[in-house]
Amino acid sequence: MLAHLLSRRGLSPIQAGGGREALELVRKVRPDVLLVDFRMPEMDGIEVMRRAREIEPDLPAILISAYADVPGAVQAIRAGAHDYLRKPFDHEDVIRVVQRALQERRSTRAAPSPNRADSSCAGSLSLRETFGPGEAISKVIAAIELVAKANFSVIILGETGSGKEVVAQAIHRESLRHAAPFVAVDCGAIPDALIESELFGHERGAFTGADQQMAGKLEIARGGTLFLDEIANLSMGAQAKLLRVLQERTMHRLGGGKSIGVDIRVLAAGNRDIEELCRRGSFRSDLYFRLNDFTISIPPLRRRKDDIPFLSARFLAMTNAELGKNVQGFSSAAEDALLAYEWPGNVRQLRSVIRRAVLLSHDLIGEEQLCLPHDGAETSSAHGAVPGRSACTDWEGLPLRDVLRRSTACLERRVLVQALQRSGGNKAKAARLLHVDYKTMHSKVKEYGIDFVHDESGEGVHE
Repeated sequence: MLAHLLSRRGLSPIQAGGGREALELVRKVRPDVLLVDFRMPEMDGIEVMRRAREIEPDLPAILISAYADVPGAVQAIRAGAHDYLRKPFDHEDVIRVVQRALQERRSTRAAPSPNRADSSCAGSLSLRETFGPGEAISKVIAAIELVAKANFSVIILGETGSGKEVVAQAIHRESLRHAAPFVAVDCGAIPDALIESELFGHERGAFTGADQQMAGKLEIARGGTLFLDEIANLSMGAQAKLLRVLQERTMHRLGGGKSIGVDIRVLAAGNRDIEELCRRGSFRSDLYFRLNDFTISIPPLRRRKDDIPFLSARFLAMTNAELGKNVQGFSSAAEDALLAYEWPGNVRQLRSVIRRAVLLSHDLIGEEQLCLPHDGAETSSAHGAVPGRSACTDWEGLPLRDVLRRSTACLERRVLVQALQRSGGNKAKAARLLHVDYKTMHSKVKEYGIDFVHDESGEGVHE
C-alpha cells in the first residue's frame, strides 16, 4: 500500500521483505529515504535504522509503528530517526513526512564541502537522472529553472506517461514553497460527483454519506503547491468554483459558511490542447488564462530516442535491486527494438516493459523478453490512429496465443475509442456505456495510451 501511494506521487519505492533484505538494498541502491516498521521478525526497526546509518550516515529514516507512544517516539528520535509515524496513518501525513525527509537529504547533498567543487542546482541533476541527458529534456529543465522560484501558475502539457507530475514536483522542489506541502489531484480519476468535495472539502452532513468533516486538497495545500493532473476533465461547475477561489484567495467547504484563506501555487497538467478545448467551449477561457502564466511542454519519448538507452539502463538497475537479480544488460537486438518502438505509453510504458523483461531474464535481456509487438498493432502513439483491420489480422507466422492476444487488444482499444467518441471524451460516461467501473475505464485508457480530442466536425477522433 505504501509503495502504491508513493508511486502515485512520482517516487520510486523499492520494497524489502525484512530487515536483512532492506540493509542489502541500502548497500546496493543507496536510497534517499528509509521507511521501516518498528516490530519485525529477526531485527526490529530501530536496529535496521542503526545499521542502515552505518552504511549511509546521512540516510533519513522514518519509523512506523502501530504501538506508538511518547517513550517510543523519544527512543526512535534518540536512535536517529528523522520522523515517527503512528499507524493507522493519513496518506497526506506520509507524503509530507517523506517530502520533508527528501528535502533534508537534498540539502545535505547540496551543502558545499572542501572535497567538492560547486555544481549546478541539485534539482536539475535529479531531473536529468530521472528523464535522461537528451537535448529535448535539457530544454524542459531550463524552463523549470526559469519558472520555479517565480510564483507563476504553470500549465504542463504532455502525453500520458510522459512525466508531467515529475516535472510538477521538480518545480515545487526548486520553488520558495518547497518546505510546504505538494498535493496532487488526478482530476481524471475522480468521478464528477466527488471532485468538488475532493477539492474544497466538506462539513459533516453536507450530503448523504458525509459523516465527518473533511479538509479538501486546496486547504491541505495551503502555503504549498497544488498539482491538478488531467485538468481538462474538471466539470464546468468545478472550473467556475476553482476560478473564484484562485481569484479571491478564499474558499468554503461544501455545506460550510466559514471562509478559509487559500495561499497556494497551482500547477495544472493535461494531455490535450486546452486552448482548443476553450475554443470549443468545453473549458473556461478565464480559468485557462488564470492558470497559464507559463507553459512547459514535455516531448513524447518517441521524439527523444537518445534518452531511451539511459532510461532503460536506469530501470534495469532499479528492477535488479528490487528483485535481487543481476541481469547484465540488453542484447543488440533488444537495444534496436527499444529504439525502433514508438512508445505510446511513454516513460511509464518503458519502465513497465523493462521491469517485466528483467523478471523474465537471467543474464541479458533479449528481444523476446521485451514482449514488444512486431507490427503497428500496439505502436500507435497518442498522436497516431487506432490500429486498422490489417494490423489486427496480420497473424502469419505467429502462434495462436499471440494472435488472440493481439486481436483482443486491438478490439478492446477500438471499443474504448468508440465509447469515448460517443461520450464526447468523458471517461465516466464512457464507462457507463460499457458497463464497467470508472477505475477500469481510466486504467484501460492509460494502458493503451489513448488521448481524446474532437475534430472540426465535432466527431471524436483518437490522436
